[in-house]
Amino acid sequence: AEDFEVLEEEEEEDEDDLSELPPLEDVGRPPAPPREDAKPPEQGAGDTAGDPQEWLDVLGNGLLKKKTLLPGQGVDSRPQKGQDVTIRLKATLEDGTVVEENPALTFTLGDCDVLQALDLCVQLLEMGETALIVSEAKYCYGAQGRSPDIPPNASLTLEVELLAARDAPDLELLSGKEKIQLANRKRERGNFFYQQADYVLAINSYDIALRIVGSSSKVDFSPDEEAELLDVKVKCLNNLAASQLKLDHFKAALKSCNLVLEHQPGNIKALFRKGKVLAQQGEYREAIPILKAALKLEPSNKTIHAELSKLVKKHADQRNVETEMYRKMLGNPSAASTPRKCKDKLPWSIPWKWLFGATAIALGGVALSVVIAARN
Repeated sequence: AEDFEVLEEEEEEDEDDLSELPPLEDVGRPPAPPREDAKPPEQGAGDTAGDPQEWLDVLGNGLLKKKTLLPGQGVDSRPQKGQDVTIRLKATLEDGTVVEENPALTFTLGDCDVLQALDLCVQLLEMGETALIVSEAKYCYGAQGRSPDIPPNASLTLEVELLAARDAPDLELLSGKEKIQLANRKRERGNFFYQQADYVLAINSYDIALRIVGSSSKVDFSPDEEAELLDVKVKCLNNLAASQLKLDHFKAALKSCNLVLEHQPGNIKALFRKGKVLAQQGEYREAIPILKAALKLEPSNKTIHAELSKLVKKHADQRNVETEMYRKMLGNPSAASTPRKCKDKLPWSIPWKWLFGATAIALGGVALSVVIAARN
């Protein structure tokens, strides 16, 4: 803890001296022009990274900073995205509490297998370099933290040493067990991001897992391994659909659901999410039978019950609106025809009554004449 306190004091001393800020070529920004009164730093024979006390604002927003403690083997020794790297890691809270220590943490660089702070900064480490990384919660465990040791919105200080970097294994040469383990690690990372409400990174992890599962292989798998790979694929597709639905990516979510149903037509989660996707698009007529099929498979599911009831009501409301709209478009013929008939009858009703009365009188007169003639 004492080492971190000393380094924090040194950081405060450097804040006002802008002439000593390192160049930002590593994050895609041009270096600031040197001040006229600035003196070039003196470098010894073994210095390759400049003054090890300088802080690098990695993203330019002040939320993620890196400081070299012990220089490495030069810029050319930096790892590349897609490589498997091994680091020594020590993570502490702002009060110096150690929350994680790992002498040999291995992960694939750029796959978001670890904290974003590590994924972004390890790319800038030289082989053998030891660095200090200070990160806000956004690039660590976010607003939720990590129970029970990391509170919400906690900043972390990470001491990192790059130990090794090597090319990732060839997916075609992985055994069934190795491929399943690798895909599951990516899927579990996607679940972590989903729980953190970071749905973009969750989608990224699920996509990587699906690429692993779907990659060609030069190794024969057992039937059990094939079945387990299919199970991993279905789980990833279901979770992918859930993440896409959160981002209102309806077409992509519908595609993910359909891919699940191609393998498992009775998959309740896929049926439920497909129904929700269609409902979100206003396709109630198509969504209702899909949810009914899901409910038939699991009649006690209250969530499906509630969603189906809601859709039935929305569909009825939609039909009422459409009916009223059609009536207006057609000029409401059912209501207009009745008054027209009454109106048509009105001018003819009086003459016909008079005609009927006159006819009756005439017939009465004829009958009376016949009676009189008969008496005579």
